[in-house]
Amino acid sequence: MQNPILKGLSWAKPPLALISPPAYTPPPLLIFGPKRKLKNNWGNNNFKKRSKKGWNHLHHHRSGSGIRGGKYRAMPCSSIETSNIICGGGGGGEENGRFRNFKLNESTFLASLMPKKEIGADRFIEAHPHYDGRGALIAIFDSGVDPAAVGLQLTSDGKPKIVDVLDCTGSGDVDTSKVVKADGDGRIRGASGASLVVNSLWKNPSGEWRVGYKMIYELFTDTLTSRLKKERRKKWDEKNQEEIANAVMHLDEFDQKHTKVEDPKLKRAREDLQSRIDILRKQADSYDDKGPVIDAVVWHDEEVWRVALDTQSLENDPECGKLADFVPLTNYRIERKYGVFSKLDACTFVVNVYDEGNILSIVTDSSPHATHVAGIATAFHPEEPLLNGVAPGAQLISCKIGDSRLGSMETGTGLTRALIAAVEHKCDLINMSYGEPTLLPDYGRFVDLVNEVVNKHRLIFVSSAGNSGPALSTVGAPGGTSSSIIGVGAYVSPAMAAGAHSVVEPPPEGLEYTWSSRGPTADGDLGVCISAPGGAVAPVPTWTLQGRMLMNGTSMASPSACGGIALLISAMKAEEIPVSPYSVRKALENTSVPVGGLPEDKLTTGQGLMQVDKAYEYVQKCRDFSCVWYQIKINQSGKSTLTSRGIYLREASACQQCTEWTVQVDPKFHEDASNLEELVPFEECIELHSSDNGVVRAPEYLLLTHNGRTFNIVVDPTNLSDGLHYYEVYGIDCKAPWRGPLFRIPITITKPKAVMSRPPLISFSKMSFLPGHIERRYIEVPLGASWVEATMRTSGFDTTRRFFVDTVQICPLRRPIKWESVVTFSSPTAKSFAFPLVGGQTMELAIAQFWSSGMGSHETTIVDFEIVFRGIGVNPTKLVLDGSEAPIRIEAEALLASEKLAPTAVLNKIRVPYRPIEAKLCTLPTYRDKLPSGKQILALTLTYNVKLEDGAEVKPYIPLLNNRIYDTKFESQFYMISDTNKRVHAMGDCYPNSSKLPKGEYTLQLYLRHDNVQYLEKMRQLVLFLERNLEEKDVIRLNFFSEPDGPVMGNGTFKSSVLVPGIKESFYLSPPNRDKLPKNSSQGSVLLGAISLGKLSYTEEGKNPKKNPVSYQISYVVPPNKTDEDKGKGSSSACAKPIAERLKEEVRDAKIKVFGSLKQETDEDCSEWKKLAQSLKSEYPEYTPLLVKILESLLSRSNIGDKIHHYEEVIVAANEVVDSIDREELAKFLSLKSDPEDEDAEKNKKKMETIRDQLAEALYQKGLALAEIESLKGEKASALAAGAGEGKKDFDQTGDSVVGSDIQSDLFEENFKELAKWVDLKSSKYGTLFVLRERRGGRLGNALKVLNEMIQDDGEPPKKKIYELKLSLLDEIGWTHLSTYERQWMYVRFPPSLPLF
Repeated sequence: MQNPILKGLSWAKPPLALISPPAYTPPPLLIFGPKRKLKNNWGNNNFKKRSKKGWNHLHHHRSGSGIRGGKYRAMPCSSIETSNIICGGGGGGEENGRFRNFKLNESTFLASLMPKKEIGADRFIEAHPHYDGRGALIAIFDSGVDPAAVGLQLTSDGKPKIVDVLDCTGSGDVDTSKVVKADGDGRIRGASGASLVVNSLWKNPSGEWRVGYKMIYELFTDTLTSRLKKERRKKWDEKNQEEIANAVMHLDEFDQKHTKVEDPKLKRAREDLQSRIDILRKQADSYDDKGPVIDAVVWHDEEVWRVALDTQSLENDPECGKLADFVPLTNYRIERKYGVFSKLDACTFVVNVYDEGNILSIVTDSSPHATHVAGIATAFHPEEPLLNGVAPGAQLISCKIGDSRLGSMETGTGLTRALIAAVEHKCDLINMSYGEPTLLPDYGRFVDLVNEVVNKHRLIFVSSAGNSGPALSTVGAPGGTSSSIIGVGAYVSPAMAAGAHSVVEPPPEGLEYTWSSRGPTADGDLGVCISAPGGAVAPVPTWTLQGRMLMNGTSMASPSACGGIALLISAMKAEEIPVSPYSVRKALENTSVPVGGLPEDKLTTGQGLMQVDKAYEYVQKCRDFSCVWYQIKINQSGKSTLTSRGIYLREASACQQCTEWTVQVDPKFHEDASNLEELVPFEECIELHSSDNGVVRAPEYLLLTHNGRTFNIVVDPTNLSDGLHYYEVYGIDCKAPWRGPLFRIPITITKPKAVMSRPPLISFSKMSFLPGHIERRYIEVPLGASWVEATMRTSGFDTTRRFFVDTVQICPLRRPIKWESVVTFSSPTAKSFAFPLVGGQTMELAIAQFWSSGMGSHETTIVDFEIVFRGIGVNPTKLVLDGSEAPIRIEAEALLASEKLAPTAVLNKIRVPYRPIEAKLCTLPTYRDKLPSGKQILALTLTYNVKLEDGAEVKPYIPLLNNRIYDTKFESQFYMISDTNKRVHAMGDCYPNSSKLPKGEYTLQLYLRHDNVQYLEKMRQLVLFLERNLEEKDVIRLNFFSEPDGPVMGNGTFKSSVLVPGIKESFYLSPPNRDKLPKNSSQGSVLLGAISLGKLSYTEEGKNPKKNPVSYQISYVVPPNKTDEDKGKGSSSACAKPIAERLKEEVRDAKIKVFGSLKQETDEDCSEWKKLAQSLKSEYPEYTPLLVKILESLLSRSNIGDKIHHYEEVIVAANEVVDSIDREELAKFLSLKSDPEDEDAEKNKKKMETIRDQLAEALYQKGLALAEIESLKGEKASALAAGAGEGKKDFDQTGDSVVGSDIQSDLFEENFKELAKWVDLKSSKYGTLFVLRERRGGRLGNALKVLNEMIQDDGEPPKKKIYELKLSLLDEIGWTHLSTYERQWMYVRFPPSLPLF
């Protein structure tokens, strides 16, 4: 699988060179944490968070263990290497890929690049050339297939290869609900604000054009975006350098003309020229390309919905990319046409229109993964058959489940819509190379829908098993854990090793890739069904600027198997054999060639390497048998344990006694099976076999009818040696034994070795390794152990060796607890590890020499591995400080050996709870959200208001829903965080990421989907937490005491001691001091952190508990805030006033308050407002608060007709405010210092400061109104334009090219100077007036400089007017490259609406 288990396919960078000797092929992406998702960084060797498909010896770290924690190699992952080869394909080798003394020639080398011989596909097509996949339709659930990729245009019989291309995630959706009409010149206003010309030849009887827009980078992968940014930056830098050179030249000319600059006007002129240079240089440092905007237009031509895009912003030539020149597209499935945005990006896209034209879906791929997968399964190259995929005659539909907004991570929405599309198109097969570890196998909403699709609609679902090997129980969901899905492991043949991987010396026989995930599942199912080649050179999207590349992973094995099954379906349809996932699966399993000679190898390879030709023969012979799936349910007799699909004896107690198990076998028919013709007559005489009667005993025979049957089996592991043992009970049709096993019951026994020594230590000596060899050891972890210190020593080799070291423990209702490390030894040496574990649970230790490491050396590596178990028992293990002053008593003991008790505890996170302020439930309108059952999916949108007092890195946390995508009964979740300008700062799904947000108010919208309205109704008041990390200065370090009163009394501090086995020790953990709590931490918030008690023996650890081997979570519930002691104290001055006077003031203030709330939406409203304003002014003459409210009301008007008259009214109102204030008295008071201890003086000071602010605001608004009137009347427009031109070319002697000598009488200037007496005019609040003044004087550089400083200092959300002013200044100064850049940012900062979910 390419790594969608990690949902983020991080595209690995091709290795620059393979080391030789020794030859080494990098493993697939390694990830730590149960889920990794693709990041689409195929050209980057650095793994990023949430990476998805993986590659070269990369490590990805995740916190915790088990549930998306602990270390996990990405399930779906792939190694990616670029290839310059133009042709290749075919598989080399003998029937099952085993060779000795293997040598390549040119043809076998090319064949190894697209392996087919390993699974018998080449032999089958050679024998049956028309059964090459024709008639088979495959749904590719992945990151989106590029319809322009080589080999994906036509099938071998000339049909379109790709039937439909869908974005099931919604990441490419554009809101096109806005309808516009064209003017007489055929122009419309696009959603971006651009003026667009529609083609007069386009048929649109209604005349209605639906418009929308999209930021282009939202449609591109990170890799493509990075490439475009580099190319665009290069051109931008060239233009910026040109403008810098011009600005420097103007400054030099000025200096030559004015040798002495003493006149203030000349100083300002020179300062302006210098400012221009500074601005251009600073802009280069802060450059951050958000990408062009494309306009989309949708209309109906009476037959279909049509779409055209305006992509001028992408082109270098302004004549290219115009809307009118676009060849209109419609839904891909109708005409099967696609477009390319521009030659620069070379990115293919298709369009689909939904909801009667209200939603446009622009479909692009979110990584090269899907195209590569599709190529393996179905590519057709008539000019070079060696390049063909496994089934070149098959068709496909592309269902994009990897969300571009999430770095190619799959979402529940994408998965559900993909299943809907597969059923709608009547697909035969589904391939899904995505997945992740799971809490419960064969469980969840998606699994339920898959069961329906497979059992009712007969689709065959194939999926990758995962890339988290080599340890057992590492198969991922859904491929390796779901009964209805064929899970595929990854196999490498000698030919593939020699050709595709270019190793110096290939292995003597085929084997499973080291990283391929292994079974069994937690409930005992085999996990891996079959194996197929897990690497290939296959097509990739055109935007990669190459035709194909090499990737390896179970992501590649799955489409190889899927293509092989398509060959079977092609034959079955041609020969009118009923196609059923039940019969096909049985044919595959019963004809596969075993890989490896041991019974337990089935846990690695499933039933073996699939063989298409043999499976075809099997299907032919079984054509008249019923299509039946035998469902197995197992319970241990006498115990009420959960039902399982196999028997998995893993813990020591289960291996020390004989146990009896009840097996229920239920024949399952497809839903359309006839009762009378199929169900009633069904009766089979089953002969039961055990692979070893000495360990597993079963009845000899079973008569099986449609209603099923139970029987008991007895498992006796008591005489088995330590280690791994695998057995099967299988049923054979007595009348047709050639059919092979009809069902299998897997029995896996891992008998652990007890640790008897004290201190507890176990070692494994002299283990011998060759390439691909795996040693497994099972250890009964002593009770009381909580971490391990291990040492690995190597010897006996010359060239570099690489090892995978994995440990796995399985606990109920947890994802497998996995620790892993990839260790490279360049010479014989020793390396140490430390990792946490669970005491009392069996631990598997898997050590594997990477399959290609050391090839050609012929030297055996000797490994000694020593494990020391350590631990400190803690009671309680979950520590909650309830907000009181009382400490928590902690009890610690060492059960295994003496340990140093050195507790450390910190609180470094805070979670703040929120409830929704709004909940909206709606039925989704489009057919893509209608389930195969006919139910329409519903959506619940919850809205939360969030206010951040300071900038912070925050992460949403929803305890009920987070960290599960497959093992949940809820369908889908998605969130967006936006500011008051509707700018989206963060989005995510069930695996939320931290996002840096500046100070301000935000809206978080959570989008939940399900078809059951009752489930959604229960979510209306869903609690959501916002989690943020505390800054280092705010991290709280907790103290420990030996006495319960220690936190209050300050004595009895506890620091450290030595724990002796058998003797418990207690101490107290103190709550944090109230004054240490983060500011603005509200009641009910939870502070989180960790506590550790022990330390590693071989290194000194710091004060961070997380860095110690084992830590436990601690939490502190923030209590109610302390009461305000001053609250309720009345004002002495207010109380001293007579009641009549106080009542009069209260009435006055109430009138003003009501007056301020009046609306002025109509002329009648405005007239009534004016009358009331005059009445109040007459009643309360020169009362400043009233006059301020009148001014505020005028400024709040939105329906302004005569703007000049409006601004004149503003000036009059501002003058009234100014005249009502005694400025001399105010100035005199502000010049005096008040005594901060004098309460009355402080109150008076605040009152006077308020008056000053009212005065400044009135002067400020008056200045803005004067500037607006000047602009509207155009009194100085020509002078300003001339001044701007002069400023750019030359400056006169005065240095002030606009205002000249008349500035003394200028009202604007007079007002400006008055305001300057009271406030800093360069501050963010009043700076706009300073900018306008500089602009009036032609000093555009100074104006821009001050404006930039205002933007930089303003801590509030961006104000659109300020940025519009900046744009006008840039246009006026003539810096087109900067104005274009800022306009692109305007769509980011001030989008017209929130994006669609």
